[in-house]
Amino acid sequence: MHGGEIVARVLEEHGVGHVFTLCGGHISPILVSAKARGIRVVDTRHEATAVFAADALARLSGTAGVAAVTAGPGVTNTITAVKNAQLAQSPVVLIGGATATILRGKGSLQDIDQLSLMKPHVKWARSVRRLRDLEPTLDQAIHRAADGVPGPVFVEVPLDLLYDEGTVREWYLKGLNGTASGLAGRGMKLVVERHLGRLFGGVGGPHPPTPWSLEGMDAGPTTRGRARRKLEASHRPVMVLGSQLMLRAGDADRIAAAVERLGIPVYLSGMARGLLGRDHRLWMRHKRKAALREADLVLLAGVPQDFRLDYGRHIGKGATVVSVNRSWRQLLKNRLPTVPVHADPAALLLALSGEVKPRDHGEWIAHLRRRDRDREAEIAEQARAEVEGVNPIQVARELERVLPDDSVVVVDGGDFVATASYVVAPRGPLRWLDPGVFGTLGVGAGFALGAAMARPDAQIWLLYGDGSAGYSVAEFDTFVRHGVPVIALVGNDASWAQIARDQVEILGDDVGTTLRPSDYHQVAQGFGARGYQLRTAAALPRTLRAAQRAADAGEPVLINAHIGATDFRKGSISV
Repeated sequence: MHGGEIVARVLEEHGVGHVFTLCGGHISPILVSAKARGIRVVDTRHEATAVFAADALARLSGTAGVAAVTAGPGVTNTITAVKNAQLAQSPVVLIGGATATILRGKGSLQDIDQLSLMKPHVKWARSVRRLRDLEPTLDQAIHRAADGVPGPVFVEVPLDLLYDEGTVREWYLKGLNGTASGLAGRGMKLVVERHLGRLFGGVGGPHPPTPWSLEGMDAGPTTRGRARRKLEASHRPVMVLGSQLMLRAGDADRIAAAVERLGIPVYLSGMARGLLGRDHRLWMRHKRKAALREADLVLLAGVPQDFRLDYGRHIGKGATVVSVNRSWRQLLKNRLPTVPVHADPAALLLALSGEVKPRDHGEWIAHLRRRDRDREAEIAEQARAEVEGVNPIQVARELERVLPDDSVVVVDGGDFVATASYVVAPRGPLRWLDPGVFGTLGVGAGFALGAAMARPDAQIWLLYGDGSAGYSVAEFDTFVRHGVPVIALVGNDASWAQIARDQVEILGDDVGTTLRPSDYHQVAQGFGARGYQLRTAAALPRTLRAAQRAADAGEPVLINAHIGATDFRKGSISV
């Protein structure tokens, strides 16, 4: 059994069903062996897309996402996606090819110091130098990706470990023929034989895999008791729930039930969006800052007090802050909580929901809901405003009307996507994918691809800004080849609008922010997908329905929606 077969066997034993990749000679045995074992190999047009797809699959499934890329530029192309996974705390395993062990440092093709490059951006990184170490290293990598605070890990596997010993021996010795003779030649052959012995020696039978799981990290009874008493004493509590709460994807329904039992109004962010469904009485979506100012207790579940909460300043000075996080660093960031809980957020909420004595917060909830309804009315009024092109709020409202219950929404962009986030409501838990704290543009196609693998029966919507579409629109080739019926909706205003709005007002120049009203629908058609152009509000309903019918028939679709400029998000400077 050669190294490629060992990698595939370990992945299979851990229940990995997909490997995302862009092919390369350094990793070919992994891809061929994975396919032979029934693991779906999904090849993309850029290595970053492969990692983004593995990230999305990990978020939606609660299991490790795996990507394999070739050496050198194959690895370097993944850096942004790996960093995004690190900051989003996604358990991703990246396998990188490398030059043959005997050629390291000799100037061979694509030979660079990959470990030094990757270490700042992953939890754990190793280079395998002997075949007998390949299985335990990969097994440990999969375990490490989920341990504690989940995140990406990197395993470098040199070319000569992935092919069978006979082939590698032939390569090595063939390279010596005619290059040396006599004593020097015999000495070089001896060196090669010893290297081969170290490379392939001592390989035993398969080892049982280390069980893969996101550990519960339960809070101790004393800390949990403090949190419970603070909750029971509060009159105006608010919960803010973030992505870390949803790491254990299989517990989503139990977590939603726990939130409902607690009976506390809640704001949802990141992967927690959609946790309570579309119209739950406890879910508030507008004026969060005002609610945090008024609350006498704020429970942060997997939400650090970083820029998204103005470094803790959004919360009133006199409020009690109960914060639970798997990471000590995030738990204590910027403003010390009244009750810091170093534990898994889901585990704490599940425990508290069975211990807290319910209090009637009806009046407080009604106050927040009135404010929500007022904001909804404002948005509805703004959607009626006449603009040159289609009003982007109107586009989002029509999408909200036709979005089915089995949909997953992927967002990749600035102004158009942020506008849609005020309107479009995920239909249930784990049905919304955004980049996370890194704010990365370019995640769209990879996230949509990973979502389609994790949820093959769901309708996948990809909301693109026209700027962000440029990063990954070529992946429509991938969607067509792999039969992935994604529906992409491009908000095309020929601008990096989120930047331009404040740049022009503050600095008086739109330099670097202007684009063309390009025919993105024709780009998709060129790759074999279905393309629609949308220029009028009257055509909105029939265009979205036509896209859905095409997707239901198995076709990827891109809608090129020419939208106008609004001041809906005026003041939302992106720094």
